[in-house]
Amino acid sequence: MKKIIALSFLAVFLVQCSTVPITGRKRLNFVSDSQILPASFAQYKGFLAENKLSTNTTKTNQIKRVGKNISAAVDRFMRANGMKAEADSYKWEFNLVEDETLNAWCLPGGKVVFYTGILPICANEDGIASVMGHEVAHAFAKHGQERMSTGQLQQLGGMAVALGTQNNKNANMWNMAYGLGTQVGVMLPFSRSHETEADKLGLVFMIMAGYNGEEAAEVWVRMSQRAGGAGAPPEFMSTHPSNQTRIQTLRNFLPEAKKLAAKYNVPASK
Repeated sequence: MKKIIALSFLAVFLVQCSTVPITGRKRLNFVSDSQILPASFAQYKGFLAENKLSTNTTKTNQIKRVGKNISAAVDRFMRANGMKAEADSYKWEFNLVEDETLNAWCLPGGKVVFYTGILPICANEDGIASVMGHEVAHAFAKHGQERMSTGQLQQLGGMAVALGTQNNKNANMWNMAYGLGTQVGVMLPFSRSHETEADKLGLVFMIMAGYNGEEAAEVWVRMSQRAGGAGAPPEFMSTHPSNQTRIQTLRNFLPEAKKLAAKYNVPASK
């Protein structure tokens, strides 16, 4: 039984492993766009119906303008690199919600929300482009689908542990160890790798769209100053890299991001 389960895991991994464009990272994804996008679009529509859109026309238009420019860069990349069908599946939309939370997000398929609370951290249009690029990059790299796929495998792994230890007097200990091990050893680092990848991809996209990439690190300088360094969990227990790690990563990657942006900033094919 254990051998069959192990071989099943290996088969799923080999069949469903693909590559994230630009970064080249291998990812596991067996959740199709046809499965996730209708739910994503419905969730976005429901969120907008239940939350107050900003009445600040200037800021709202700024979010939409930056979103249009960043998504155009992503679309340009996809159409120039054999991803026309995928490009066609995105239904880009950008909205500003009246909420003091320091947050922004992008659902699979290109549905973006900015909260008014993050605008002071963005500080300027280049800062908005940095956050926009990061959030759009999550959708581009299909991080949501990948996390869903990994979560399903984690559930299967738990079932395998339960089967393998059902006659073991230490079964509870092993199941607890599996749960903690997958959370700290897999899911949290996995989330951090997604955040780092989105930082790098977002930097490329914002430069492709004509924005100043140096501002990406400065957003996290301001975020760090706002946080004051208090109350944050150790990085190994967090789903996100520390602010200082992100600042250093963005500054180190900036020269490479400029080269990649120049390489990929080509006219889109129809």
